[in-house]
Amino acid sequence: MQTIETLIHARWVIPVEPTETILENHAIAIHDGRILNILPSAQASATYQAETTHQLDEQALIPGLVNSHTHAAMSLLRGLADDLPLMEWLNEHIWPAEREWVSSEFVHDGVQLAVAEMLRSGTTCFNDMYFFPDITAHAASAAGIRAVVGLIVIDFPTAWAADADEYLHKGIEVHDRFRSNPLISCAFAPHAPYTVSDEPLERIRTWADELDLPIHIHLHETESEVTAALEKEGRRPLQRLAELGLLSPRLVAVHMTRLEAEEIEQLATCGGHVVHCPESNLKLASGFCPVQKLLDAGINVALGTDGAASNNDLDMLGEMRSAALLAKAVAGQPGAIPAGTALRMATLGGARALGLEEQIGSLVPGKAADIVAIDLGGIETRPVYHPLSQLVYAAGREHVTDVWVAGRHLLKERTLTTLDEQAILDRTAQWQSRICINA
Repeated sequence: MQTIETLIHARWVIPVEPTETILENHAIAIHDGRILNILPSAQASATYQAETTHQLDEQALIPGLVNSHTHAAMSLLRGLADDLPLMEWLNEHIWPAEREWVSSEFVHDGVQLAVAEMLRSGTTCFNDMYFFPDITAHAASAAGIRAVVGLIVIDFPTAWAADADEYLHKGIEVHDRFRSNPLISCAFAPHAPYTVSDEPLERIRTWADELDLPIHIHLHETESEVTAALEKEGRRPLQRLAELGLLSPRLVAVHMTRLEAEEIEQLATCGGHVVHCPESNLKLASGFCPVQKLLDAGINVALGTDGAASNNDLDMLGEMRSAALLAKAVAGQPGAIPAGTALRMATLGGARALGLEEQIGSLVPGKAADIVAIDLGGIETRPVYHPLSQLVYAAGREHVTDVWVAGRHLLKERTLTTLDEQAILDRTAQWQSRICINA
């Protein structure tokens, strides 16, 4: 018998690749942080001697969820300014709060709060856009979660940098500092077309090509954004990016609620990716991303929560359900975004958008052992006729029992193993007391 580190037996294994596959009474063999094999449980027991064995009789194992767009540190601003239009929310509440409070300490504590929430929700990788990306990278790596940290660029000064030159200089330093960290990768993160001018965007295009990094940007988020661009420049934001040479397979365009048929064709031709954030878009009344049309055009679509200040949670299971239900209403088709497609968007779709599909996003031998166990044995999820549908339409984050990243057990029977939950709650309460004085 071959000695390995971990063997996880489960009632179901849903690997995402091949699509719609459901394996009953199978086990995943893990060694050196990677998936070694997936095989029937009886065969696994006869083949491997594991240092640690888990018997999950009512659980489904899925690939770790990939939150493809968030602002993790903004968890400390959760609920600060709700029920407002996007620009009023930003200009009158969020940006003033950030000017007052954002610091390396704020980012560290906010990221820890976010990571704890994401792990307890089954997220094993997140794509972030915020200030102090070095702090985000340190906090994520220490917790053991996978992260793509955004090298943010914005035209106005913040606590992180004074101008585009400094944003880019500091961003490259962050990239160089973490290039050998197996859990951390980087993406350029220009905030949005309306906050980043042409010259920095052109430089980002050059650097992204040289360093082979994605370009993560809010785009076509609201009707007012598109209208303002037309009034100011006589062209829509996507056209501006096209003229600057940013439409390519590196583009990770977030929100995309206002798209014309020609723009969908343009995205398909360039190989760009779209990150759909259904709950944030609904809450801010930003509009509806035409997800089924994007998929029909062959465009890769991933899912993100956005920040907890506009969602107000980082629950990717909830995002999957919202995406599936909303797509049916928008398309007028009950078959739009079936359960298997929703899960694929939340896993392999995110991995592809971030350039990580060779490492994560599906349960395949050779990939990293980023795995989530979801209990389908309780009142809320019985009976189980179709485990995949049950995951998307009935299960919630409270049913996530265990999470592994690179084979490391980060959530064990609902308990975080690398983070001090009480300490995080205590620091969060301190931030609340400080922020609410000026809220």
